Amino acid sequence: MIIETLLYLLLGAFVGLLAGLLGVGGGLIIVPILAAMFVYNGLPYEIIMHLALGTSLASILFTSISSVYSHHKHQAVNWSRVSKLSPGVLLGAWLGGLFASTLSTDILKPVFATFELLVAAYLLWGVKTQTHENTPALLNFTISGGIIGYISSIVGIGGGTLTVPWLMWHGSSIHKAIATSAAVGFPIAAGGAVSYLYAGWGHDLLPQHSMGFIYLPALISIIVSSIMFAPLGANLAHKLDVKKLKRIFAFLLIGLAVYLFLS
Repeated sequence: MIIETLLYLLLGAFVGLLAGLLGVGGGLIIVPILAAMFVYNGLPYEIIMHLALGTSLASILFTSISSVYSHHKHQAVNWSRVSKLSPGVLLGAWLGGLFASTLSTDILKPVFATFELLVAAYLLWGVKTQTHENTPALLNFTISGGIIGYISSIVGIGGGTLTVPWLMWHGSSIHKAIATSAAVGFPIAAGGAVSYLYAGWGHDLLPQHSMGFIYLPALISIIVSSIMFAPLGANLAHKLDVKKLKRIFAFLLIGLAVYLFLS
């Protein structure tokens, strides 16, 4: 149990460092590594991806608070857009979690791996997002928020890789988009985490110390260490070449995707 906890703490520290350094969500790293650790620790294979996805979203629910507060202090969050996206995001994340909970681990693994490859391709070759519509209609916010929440919940992420380009497409600067996306990540994580908790409640294969498809030992350790290391990553971001680090991160995602395909 001690070694298991130490590994979860290391994972949280790594994720927190990356989040502060690159501004990327931790779900892309948390989910595949948790899945591997759950297999190693002998948790039921049939639900390892469900546990990894639910635990990832639950951790983002807590760790996003400090990120949003920091962005809010710099007056970078567009709260009007957050409020317009949130209803669709919450509903989409809830439905996405329910849908993912009906799928088998053998289906969820290649789905997540494919998404990681798409994100890696975007980081390596993605083009700069251009503004096309400064004042989207409320219906656009609702539908777009639903789609972002739905996809994010299925793959256990805070949605930044989807929300930031959408916000920039609709007139937000890169800094405003990142800050606003961080705030949108909270309702995504809330809707998704509650959905996985509900869908997994009372499941026959749940290990001890689980609440639905949320594994508490991993959740607590990841929250503690990621919150501690995120400020360090933010400080390093001003001293290191972030563009090169993003390329390294992209290749890490490719490696994790290949692992999920082959495992």
